[in-house]
Amino acid sequence: MPPVSRSASQPELTALFASVQQHFLDVIVPLWQGPGWNADMALPYEALDAEHQPLPPQRYRAMACARQLYLFSSLIGQVPAAEERAAALFRSLQQHFHDAEHGGWFYSIDPQGAPLDQRKDLYTHAFILFACAHYWDKVREPLVESALNAALEVIAQRFATGDGLYEASLDRDGSSLKSGPLQNPLMHLAEAFLATLSVREDVAVQDALVELCTALQKRFIDPQHGVLMEKPLGAVDNWFEPGHQFEWYFLLESSPLLRGSALHASLERAFAFTEQLGVDPQTGAVRAMLDLDGRSKDGTQRIWAQAEYLRALTLRPDSEAAVLRQLQALQQHSLHAGGWYECRDENGDVTRRDMPSTTPYHLATCYRGLVDYLR
Repeated sequence: MPPVSRSASQPELTALFASVQQHFLDVIVPLWQGPGWNADMALPYEALDAEHQPLPPQRYRAMACARQLYLFSSLIGQVPAAEERAAALFRSLQQHFHDAEHGGWFYSIDPQGAPLDQRKDLYTHAFILFACAHYWDKVREPLVESALNAALEVIAQRFATGDGLYEASLDRDGSSLKSGPLQNPLMHLAEAFLATLSVREDVAVQDALVELCTALQKRFIDPQHGVLMEKPLGAVDNWFEPGHQFEWYFLLESSPLLRGSALHASLERAFAFTEQLGVDPQTGAVRAMLDLDGRSKDGTQRIWAQAEYLRALTLRPDSEAAVLRQLQALQQHSLHAGGWYECRDENGDVTRRDMPSTTPYHLATCYRGLVDYLR
């Protein structure tokens, strides 16, 4: 379907996005088809340096494998050999990381493929669920749906705390490590639940998602500003991250089920506050961590937060100029001919030239939001 004209800035935005999307397909994706792929392990390296050489592997994480499984699932039918790569990643997820004895998936393996960190963490399991939902939507293979169901079962039976929330981390056998709930794994669990509901009807998942958002509103939302804190209210040394606020806003605003919830109302109310404190009006850079007084706890400017702000803007009213401005900022400050800059410091100087295998997930979801916006 051709894009519907929105304003005078539409042709400029459409042309700019075409350029950025081509950069993704011509530069970024091939990094993970070629130099970023360890064919012996059938896994992506954790990161490439600025010359496209793999950093010496210290470990391989199940979460990184799952993010790449999402990436190549999203490219099936668009990029040659994407389906074969997704199939290899799915096999590796099961072969290298699945815990046959206790269920669930290990956090990481060592460079030789032996289990390294054998704990079970919610962040990893959320990404496995998310990736399997997207992959199953493309291939409809029973093995993929059985992995999706296994992830749901582990999350419900092991991680759930009975009040709508979930432990962030468990020991290998599923016993508690007293980690308590944390915002970021819970956000990606909500994202994974939404992905599951987008590919099949599932009353249990729908109920769990609503309960999760209700509990987050009660336990994590600062009552004064409406921002979602990284740790439960009352925790020592708490903070909020603008990038996560924007990520949450997109998930809630884009979901007919969650739009209109109390949590959605909080994030809607907090949007301007988050922009004011968390976004540099000159460069569009998003600050990493803030306290509620607006003091910076970490001024690092990360590419994923830029992408999440841009994606959130696509769902704001009268946002054409802001979307164009932020896409220009992403292209100018974060993308380059050989790939991308992962981080800049608070002064805008590049501090990380390596390119992690996990970042293309953020760009892919951001660009998907832009495709929907331009329709």
